[in-house]
Amino acid sequence: MSINSIPEKEIVAIILYTSLFFVVMAIALVVFFYFSRKKIIQQELEKKDLVLQYQKEQLHAVIVTQEEERKRIAQDLHDDISSKLNIVSLNSHLLTAPNLTEKETYEITENIINLTTKALENSRKIAHNLLPPVFEKFGLNAAVEELCEEFESSKAVKVYYKNEVDFNDKETDRHLHVFRILQELMNNSMRHGKATEIWIAFSKDDQMNICNYEDNGLGFDIEKSGNQKGLGMKNIDSRVSFLNGTIKINSQLDNGIAVMFTF
Repeated sequence: MSINSIPEKEIVAIILYTSLFFVVMAIALVVFFYFSRKKIIQQELEKKDLVLQYQKEQLHAVIVTQEEERKRIAQDLHDDISSKLNIVSLNSHLLTAPNLTEKETYEITENIINLTTKALENSRKIAHNLLPPVFEKFGLNAAVEELCEEFESSKAVKVYYKNEVDFNDKETDRHLHVFRILQELMNNSMRHGKATEIWIAFSKDDQMNICNYEDNGLGFDIEKSGNQKGLGMKNIDSRVSFLNGTIKINSQLDNGIAVMFTF
C-alpha cells in the first residue's frame, strides 16, 4: 500500500497520535526528571541537616567542656590559692601586733613562707594543666612523655609509650588537640576503667599520623550508644573532627579499650 492510497484523514490521525505520543513522552520525561531532581535536592538537604546537627553537637560538647574546665579552674583557684592567700594575709596582720615574742614572730613568718610556697606550687599546677610548658617549648612528643611520667608517678598505672613520628613543630595547634585527646583517654582509663596498664603508640602511614591507644581496664559495652555519647567521648570526637581525622573505638566488658585515631 502506497502513502498516496492512505486517506488524508488517516494520515492526519497518524500525525496527531504520533505528535501526542511524543508530547506525552516529553511530559513524562520532564515530570520524571523533575521529581528525580527534587528527590536528589531533598537528600542533599537532609545530608546537610545531618552535618549541621553533628557540627552543633560537636560545638555544644566543646562549649560544655570549656565551661567545666573553667569551673574546675575557678574551684582550684578558690580552694587552693585564695584560701591560702587569705591565711597569709591574716598572718601578715598578726606580725603587726605589739608585744610579739621572737618565737611567735618566727612561727608566724614560717607559716607565711610555707603557705606562700604551697600557693605557688598549686598555681604552677593549674598553669601546667592549662598548657604544659614542656609542650610549648619541646612539642608533642616531649609533652606526652611527661604526661606518661605524671600518671606513672601515682604508682597506680604503668604506661608504655612508643613514638615513630617526627612531628612538625609548626603544627602546634593541631598537636594540642592530640595531647588533649590523650589526656581525656588516660583520665577515663584511670577514673572509669580502673586500668593498671596503658599503651600509647604513634606511627605514620603515608601522609597520615596514627595514634593507637589501649588499656587493660574494665572496658564497656560498645553496642550501648550511651557509652559513646558521654561528654568525654563527644569532646574527643570533636577534636578528631577538627583534625580532619578518623577514630575507631573497640571495647568489651572486662577487656579494656582500644582506640585508633588519625590526624
